[in-house]
Amino acid sequence: MEFDFLPKLPKSNLDDRTFEDLVSECLLRIPRYCPEWTDYNLSDPGITLIELFAWLTDQMLLRFNQVPRRNYVAFLELLGIRLQPPAPASTDITFYLSNSLPDVYRIPAGAEVATERTQTQEAIVFTTDRPLLIGRPYLTHFLTSQTTDETPQALRDRVTDLWTRQPNGHWGGSEQPIFDEQPQAGNCFYLVIDPEQPLDGNVLAVTFKGAAATPTGINPNLPPRRWEAWDGERWQPVLLREPDDATRGFSFSEMAQQGKNPLQGVDTILHLPQRWPPARFTSYQGRWLRCVCLPASPNQPAYNASPRIVGLAVRSIGGTVNASNSTTIREERLGTSDGIPGQKFQLQGSPVLARTPNEHILVTPPSGLPQIWKEVPDFADSGPDDLHYTIDSLTGTVQFGPLIREPGQIRMESAIRSRIQQQGITPQLVAYDEQNAQQERQYGAIPPRGALIRMVSYRVGGGRKGNVQVGALKVLKSAVPYIARVTNHQPARNGADAESLDQAVLRAPQMLRTRDRAVTPEDFEVLTERGASGAVARVRCLPTPEGQAGTVRLLIVPQANTDSVGRGEGINPDLFSLRPQLQQQILAYLEERRLMGVQVQLQEPEYVGVAVQTEVGLEPEYNNPRAQQEILFNLRVALYRFLNPITGGPDGRGWPFGRPVYPSDVIALLQQTSGVRYLGQVLLFPLRKRGPNWTRKPAPDPVIDPGPFGLICSWADNRLRSSHVINLITNR
Repeated sequence: MEFDFLPKLPKSNLDDRTFEDLVSECLLRIPRYCPEWTDYNLSDPGITLIELFAWLTDQMLLRFNQVPRRNYVAFLELLGIRLQPPAPASTDITFYLSNSLPDVYRIPAGAEVATERTQTQEAIVFTTDRPLLIGRPYLTHFLTSQTTDETPQALRDRVTDLWTRQPNGHWGGSEQPIFDEQPQAGNCFYLVIDPEQPLDGNVLAVTFKGAAATPTGINPNLPPRRWEAWDGERWQPVLLREPDDATRGFSFSEMAQQGKNPLQGVDTILHLPQRWPPARFTSYQGRWLRCVCLPASPNQPAYNASPRIVGLAVRSIGGTVNASNSTTIREERLGTSDGIPGQKFQLQGSPVLARTPNEHILVTPPSGLPQIWKEVPDFADSGPDDLHYTIDSLTGTVQFGPLIREPGQIRMESAIRSRIQQQGITPQLVAYDEQNAQQERQYGAIPPRGALIRMVSYRVGGGRKGNVQVGALKVLKSAVPYIARVTNHQPARNGADAESLDQAVLRAPQMLRTRDRAVTPEDFEVLTERGASGAVARVRCLPTPEGQAGTVRLLIVPQANTDSVGRGEGINPDLFSLRPQLQQQILAYLEERRLMGVQVQLQEPEYVGVAVQTEVGLEPEYNNPRAQQEILFNLRVALYRFLNPITGGPDGRGWPFGRPVYPSDVIALLQQTSGVRYLGQVLLFPLRKRGPNWTRKPAPDPVIDPGPFGLICSWADNRLRSSHVINLITNR
């Protein structure tokens, strides 16, 4: 193994003799050891044997000179550097009920959901991280407002005195408008839900019974409204997909024209935040939902009349909970202690993910009660009575405390035993025991002989393979009552493979420089990557803005699965969003290592997408459909790989922060493809995020500048295809 990325300092060659030197040395020794041998020509069998053994010796010397590399790895072990295990991908899994239940339903933590198993790929298992409670929502208030405020102030209760509430929780009565008679942008209505029910992360079905007599004048395929829920800090969108709104923006008149009866009730499916606390606005207390009337835009006319409803009801049809790419193994018996220091046991599963508080080892002594032992990173601070152990996460090896003996102790023990055998037991043994106690030390307690050792639970899994796509998780590993189906509406993210030795070698200088303390901007960048356990691909510490001394801002680029690039597909932009779980993990890691008074803020870079349009002239011999399709595929893959936050840029390590993209960059890239004869005009179109959507500028830009802290991207998603337009031209 050659560490080409390390500084090349002058090194002494332990044995610098070459193959020719060895052969010459052997020839010089012939007259001394074998004087009768006088013919040294190359065809002599003896010369052949000399060259053979010289070659074998040369190979041995080559291996001998590689000892310093092995010593470098041993130095890493002395520093306590261990290869990091894989990081598990995480996503949100939604469970849908088969029917409504009369009471709160609980899905315990540890429920396993997997992808479908194929002939070439094993199923990828995800395990829920916490219990999921699906409650029984009760609508307490239906309120309207003329304006959309962050904190609702002027609220009007329209239905308390006009509608009646049935025993099943349905509200109904005379027709009521949900907006003003002449709707204006900012009109909204609020649904206040009973705060006593556990509804965090629930999937809510809001049933509207509409009046079909009033047309609203909107485009039902693109209704001008927005559904939101108050999560305690801000209003979050909760309508996952437009097809989830069967009312199509309260288009009851259009439904009646299609032969449907809106009086029977039409559902709008809302996916609530996983943290949905009760709140009090004015005199109303509960969990808050609202629907906001939006202004008109192209292809999206505004409401010319308010929709009217005659009934309203809410019910939970499922729930969403976070899950990670892992499999839980419980109550594994490791073996029985033999009472020897430093004994090791092997877990059946590996690599082992980071342990949670309820994942530990129980040691049951003979005729004793079980003891909870504590995992430590090493035994440096462990005393002989400390119930400590270590786990190598990569290999799954469990080790208990070793006994360290001084070099001279064994010689002393041998001398004392010899004296005892010759002279019998003498009073000098007391002095020997005192000196012996000073020459050995036990680091960590030893499980008593005959003690049963078992691992209560641990999790295995992780890796990039866990970054599955939307809808891939749909197989329940074990039956869960009342669950009809499961799925993941978001792709899994932040999965990373185990650390390689080369990566660990690079980490050693960083560790010696930072000393596990965040002081300089480079320290924050290094510790952020380390605290993310492989879930962060790139990080950049921004300069401190004027007037904000003591604040450290970090730009985070999460790890994402780039396998789709090799298939000629773009990367979904949602993969680069900073998930709350990853944000909390990084902040908790930096909290213990930052200076007192320093505040850390994590941000996402401003991503700027790029669409490329050009004409490519091919060599005449490639004038056939199959070759043209292959060249087109190669060009698209090259562009997606080059204009990429993770694998892009000139050096393939990710597009540099703040670096613009020029047409000359694209020209130099495409000209490297085999079969390309010339390029026409290269046009670059920027793609920027506007709210939840990405928009493409109609006119090309000569240079696309992402700003000092932005990143260039090139992707394709369901909302905006940024596929590169490449026209192939031949025979010119």
